[in-house]
Formats: sequence, C-alpha cells, structure tokens
Amino acid sequence: MSKDSHIDRDLDLSNANRGVWLVKVPKYVANRWEKSPSDMEVGKLRIAKPQGQKAQVSLTLSAAILNLSEPGQENIPKDHRLDVSTVTQQTLGVFSHVIPANNDAVVPESEKLYMEGKIVQKLECRPYADTTYMKLKLESIRKASLPNRKVKQLDRVVQSYKPVSDHKNNIEYMERKKAEGKKARDDKDSVLEMLFAAFEKHQYYNIKDLVKITKQPITYLKEILKEVCNYNLKNPHKNMWELKPEYRHYKKDEETETKKDEDSDDD
Repeated sequence: MSKDSHIDRDLDLSNANRGVWLVKVPKYVANRWEKSPSDMEVGKLRIAKPQGQKAQVSLTLSAAILNLSEPGQENIPKDHRLDVSTVTQQTLGVFSHVIPANNDAVVPESEKLYMEGKIVQKLECRPYADTTYMKLKLESIRKASLPNRKVKQLDRVVQSYKPVSDHKNNIEYMERKKAEGKKARDDKDSVLEMLFAAFEKHQYYNIKDLVKITKQPITYLKEILKEVCNYNLKNPHKNMWELKPEYRHYKKDEETETKKDEDSDDD
C-alpha cells in the first residue's frame, strides 16, 4: 500500500451531539426507496404517546411508492409498526462523506467528512399480518423454492453450447499428475542390479536416497529391500539399510580374493 493512499481530512463535529435513529426496514421497502426519485415523498412517520405507555411509532408508505411496482409484481403493505429499542451498550454514530461534483474550478473544493449525529434509538420496521403481506410472503416462498437452473430441450444444434467430452486443461492436468505423481515399476532384477551397484559404493543408505537412485515407488522398493537388506534400528546407523551378509560382494573383496587365488597358483 502506498503512503499516499490515506489522506488526513478534517472531520466536522458540529452535529456530533444530535440524536439519530437507526431504522431497519424490510427488503421490499428498501428496494422501492432505491428506485424512487430524490424529490419523491416516500412515506410518513407518526409518533403517538399514550399517557403512561411507551411511544408508539408507525410508518405509512406514500401512494407514489406503492405505485412503483413492476408488472406482475405483488403489492407491498402500506402500514408498518416500528419496534423501538434504546442503545445502551454501544456507541454508534452516523457519518457522511461529501465529494464535490465539479473539481475543475481554479481552487478545487476538497472532500468533506461530517459526523451527522449519535444513534440514540434502534427501530425495526415490521408489517402487519394483513392479506397484502401474506400474499407477498407466499410469493417470496414460491420464488425461493424454484430451482436456479432449468433443463431446456434443444430442438436444433447450437454450436456455441456444444458440450466438450473433456476440457484441455483437465487432460493436461491429468497427464502432468501421472508423470509427476506416479513412478512406473521396473522388473525386480533391474531394481536389484541398481541396488547392488549402489551398495558397492556405500555400505549404508536411507530409504529416501534409495528411492532417488532407483526411481521406484517406495512400497515396491521396501518389498525388495526386505529380501536382500537388513534395516538397522540401533546407532550409529539407525534407520539405514545395508545388504545382508550373503549379498555383500564388494569389489574390494573380489579383488582381494582374486589376488589370493593368483598367489596360490604361483606357489
């Protein structure tokens, strides 16, 4: 993140002490309000204060909002009640960010941040369970039960949607996986030749080195090693493999035996 991505700006706190309501409205109300022009009256809020009772808050949507429905769309409820709850355990505020519409002036107007007030009450807008609301709810349940995908029978060949038996990326991935992940088994005699040649150079090997040398699957290699090798469980060659005594035919031993035979022939 660059250093210039965050710029310090002054925050206007002139309305910091103003009390603000936080109102949660149903989705169908929010959708109508978003579609409405900025100068349209969207509804009326009424506050009644019966003596000795809590204040009763209600919302009545305007006729203009109710008429914004699209063809085939269910009507929405007109009257709603607002359940009030006070904010005690939290400190919530409302902020606004004003971006100037035209910055082509000689002295461009800078962006401004305002604190619009502190939330003192939360209200939840709830519709009354009348006939209009029940129809709306039934329609929403019906739409939710419809599958997202539908099977469509084609009456002609559509080239753009012709199915592919297997995609190129899948084929390349499987070939690469086979080449890297699987090692072909050689015949047992070839593996033994590689092992004996390796043990002529060194007496002890761990399993990782033998896998690299023979390029065989580890389970298959261990089966062969158990036949011709011993596995050391004690130091100083713990966890190392070495040839069993009957298979230890090292070059040095062969050369020594050959030399002894020649000396005996000379005698």
